[in-house]
Amino acid sequence: MAQYKDIGRARAEVHDGIAASLEYAREVGMPLAIEPLHPMQAAERACINTLEHALDLCDELDAGKTGMLGVAVDIYHVWWDPKLQQQIERAGKARLLAYHVCDWLTPTRDLLNDRGMMGDGVVELKKVRGWMEAAGYTGYSEVEIFSTLDWWQRPGEETLDLCIARHKGVV
Repeated sequence: MAQYKDIGRARAEVHDGIAASLEYAREVGMPLAIEPLHPMQAAERACINTLEHALDLCDELDAGKTGMLGVAVDIYHVWWDPKLQQQIERAGKARLLAYHVCDWLTPTRDLLNDRGMMGDGVVELKKVRGWMEAAGYTGYSEVEIFSTLDWWQRPGEETLDLCIARHKGVV
């Protein structure tokens, strides 16, 4: 059973936790990235569920865009957002710290651990990557496929070979 049901309180605690961590991050030169997670995980994993909300926190806590606070754009969690392109543009080079790719399968058998290999699902991967690059992102596109029912069951070489081919072809 949940400790409490006040999502506003949870969001305030996340805000305060990031604020408290940010000073230390500055001292050691380690940028912090806020990664919004899909709303299906708001009750148990993360109460920051849109890129817009994450960027609002960034703007409040790091108004000067010092490069020490930004976002991780995980396609699995944000692909569905009608404001995704607008918010990627808003983030720009200063706030785009990471980019995670995989695909959203239909049907999805497990909401956390059934991510698809790029090209097997419904996400417009090339379009989103184009938005990221147009906004100034020059970092890696990190493959993040949690897949207990499929890819983790296969030989590692098979998965890696297909992952490389798909990354070159559809990301």
